Amino acid sequence: MRLKDMKIGVKARIVRLSLGKKGYRHRLISMGLIPGTELMVSQIAPLGDPIKIQVRGFILSLRKEEAHILELEEVAV
Repeated sequence: MRLKDMKIGVKARIVRLSLGKKGYRHRLISMGLIPGTELMVSQIAPLGDPIKIQVRGFILSLRKEEAHILELEEVAV
């Protein structure tokens, strides 16, 4: 599953980070978005971009096109 496919309030766990722009991939990793990290979609902009997620106690806005490298699995609530 990808971030752009998720709905508001859905929890997911990062399975892996696929290949993407090296600099952006390292930025996501430095913000704590590593395999095993759980996140929740908290808000989606009216046109669908950006998407706000709650992760590790903070809110982060990610553009769909840049966040496509995050491979996720849904977590049962």
